[in-house]
Amino acid sequence: MANVLLEFKASAADSEPQNRPVLIVGQLANLQQINWTQVKGKLQPVVTKEIWQAALASLNPNPTDSCPLYLSFAAVAALPSRVSRHNSPSSAHFLTRLVRTCLPAGNNRCIVMVCERSDMFASACAIARAFPLFTRRSTSSRRTDKKHVTVEFVTVGQDNGPLEVSTLECFASAADGVRLAARIVDTPCSEMNTDDFLKEIKAVGNELGITPTIIRGEELKQKGFGGIYGVGKAAQHPPALAVLSHTPSGATQTIAWVGKGIVYDTGGLSIKGKTTMPGMKRDCGGAAAILGAFKATVKQGFKDNLHAVFCLAENSVGPTATRPDDIHTLYSGKTVEINNTDAEGRLVLSDGVVYAHKDLSADIILDMATLTGAQGISTGKYHAAVMTNSEQWEAACVRAGRSSGDLAHPLVYCPELHFSEFTSAVADMKNSVADRENAQSSCAGLFIGSHLGFDWPGIWVHVDIASPVHAGERATGFGVAMLLALFGQASEDPLLNSVSPLGAATAKTASEDQMERDCKRRRLI
Repeated sequence: MANVLLEFKASAADSEPQNRPVLIVGQLANLQQINWTQVKGKLQPVVTKEIWQAALASLNPNPTDSCPLYLSFAAVAALPSRVSRHNSPSSAHFLTRLVRTCLPAGNNRCIVMVCERSDMFASACAIARAFPLFTRRSTSSRRTDKKHVTVEFVTVGQDNGPLEVSTLECFASAADGVRLAARIVDTPCSEMNTDDFLKEIKAVGNELGITPTIIRGEELKQKGFGGIYGVGKAAQHPPALAVLSHTPSGATQTIAWVGKGIVYDTGGLSIKGKTTMPGMKRDCGGAAAILGAFKATVKQGFKDNLHAVFCLAENSVGPTATRPDDIHTLYSGKTVEINNTDAEGRLVLSDGVVYAHKDLSADIILDMATLTGAQGISTGKYHAAVMTNSEQWEAACVRAGRSSGDLAHPLVYCPELHFSEFTSAVADMKNSVADRENAQSSCAGLFIGSHLGFDWPGIWVHVDIASPVHAGERATGFGVAMLLALFGQASEDPLLNSVSPLGAATAKTASEDQMERDCKRRRLI
């Protein structure tokens, strides 16, 4: 999958399956709506209209199903016929799995995606997740030829006309952002330390014509970034705070995305065990998602000021490592007694969000992080956990998750009940809770918010993606699609406008109407 070139086209042109293997995928009802003339060019002469109709008749998705059409060269696959209200109407997670398992092998392949126009964005991002870029398998390194996968959308329902060029460009930018984030998360710390991550940031900056602001090493200490410096000071490669800024003329508000970029988390002196440390290369997932989303967002045009703030450090062990009982002064000026060096993400993010407020004058601050293992217990493997000081933005995050496929669900936001978990006798707060059975993920988010102040008048959103950042041993690029959708209202791209939950109210899709009817049927008496 690593050497796959993914292309989105209005029409993939006609070709026999032996020359270009094909997968046709969609909800069964949508597959039944398309005309034979729309797919026959991808299937004839080896697949006839009768075979196509017989294959559709044999599909019985529970929740998915597939059927070969001709040997190993052509297949049709069906997504779930309906989903619950906490899932995406696009069935994005199932789509990624079907592409991985059902797409025929070959150097030049085609995916025909059959869906409603409202599900195209989430479907494009889901398909991108099926083609990770990073590998160090010896067989892959010997290959120099690129494999091509062409994706063609066939829309059904209302507004099923041909796709605009701008829509295809948006698909390409979003897919590139998803695959970039996944590649960074998949890459081990030996190749993705803080120096390497800064190279990735500079490469994106060069492509967009932006020079990053970088504060590193001892300069962090001198300027008061006690959180980032304290976490990363024991590592061979020094910690850093890096910022990419997009400041167009005519901007009416300032948005900051703050990403946790712990390139490896040993736990520090509160060291992790042999079973919990493997996989900690993924602890930079928040920063990786923000980098991928920033690249895609700016390429598609963004009307407001947008800053991507990367809090980069390796939580390592060494003579200069932070000890439990040490007290750090963070960029907010507040003091933190360290009682768990493995609760480091909240320290770097606290510096990052306060920098966004103080130095960047942000009106809206969103931090994204692989923050707590408890997130997977709170909201599971597929839904990010969202906490915010705004009820409107809480609902918007959930809707953005459904429209993008990067699902989200709210955490409890109740600082007056939970923040006392951080009480310290010698500092303003401790960095880890007293009671680990009292809303851990909520408390971790509140720690970050406390450095802005719970009475801060701006919008603060915290997104914990610890579990959704990976599926098995592969990164998902989670967070990129969500950010693109959540802030789509400020984009110059019509497609991102349409999936944004903060724009004008849109008509319900057929799938949303169906879900509402299903929920009414299941209402308890």
